[in-house]
Amino acid sequence: MRPATAATLLGLAGLVPATAVLLGRGLAVVTVRGVSMAPAYRDGDRVLVRRTTRPTRGQVLVVERPAVRTRWPNGPLPATAGARTVGRRQWLIKRVAALPGDPVPEAVLSTSFLALPRPPRVPDGSLVLLGDNPQHSVDSRHFGFYPVERVLGTVVRRLRPAGARHRLPHPGVRAAAIR
Repeated sequence: MRPATAATLLGLAGLVPATAVLLGRGLAVVTVRGVSMAPAYRDGDRVLVRRTTRPTRGQVLVVERPAVRTRWPNGPLPATAGARTVGRRQWLIKRVAALPGDPVPEAVLSTSFLALPRPPRVPDGSLVLLGDNPQHSVDSRHFGFYPVERVLGTVVRRLRPAGARHRLPHPGVRAAAIR
C-alpha cells in the first residue's frame, strides 16, 4: 500500500478522544471517527472504554494507531497515563479476531504482507484485529500483528449522544464480523 493511501485510510479509521474525565477510575470516553466498525459503531458514536490489556476474542478494543512509516513514535502508554497523555495519541477501534497462540485468520493470510510460517499462529504479546467493515478498515491485514501493550482498553458500551434523552441499545456482537 502506498504511504499516501495508508495515511488516508488511517484518517478514516481512527478515534478521537472526546472526554477523559473518567480516566482516574480506569475508564475513558472516546468518539468513533470513520466507518471501519459499521454497523456496530458508526461515525460520531461515543463509547465507554475500560482501560485493560486483557482482551478476549470478539471484543472490541481501542488501540493505538501505528504511524505509516515508523510504526509507533512513542513508547507504550503507561497504565497510569492521564487524560492529557491519552489525548495526545491517535486511536483505532477494532475487533479482536485472534489472540496469542491462535491460528492467524484466513482474512489476514490472504491479504497480508507478513511472512508467516505454516501453520501460522499469533505470536505471544500480539493480537490480530479486524474492522467489522473490511472495505473501509485499516487493520491487521495492513499492519500485521498489534502489540497487546498498545491496547488502551475494551469497549464496554455505546453511550447516548450528547443531549439525547433516551439511551441507545447496546450493539450486538456479530460473529460474522471476525472471520
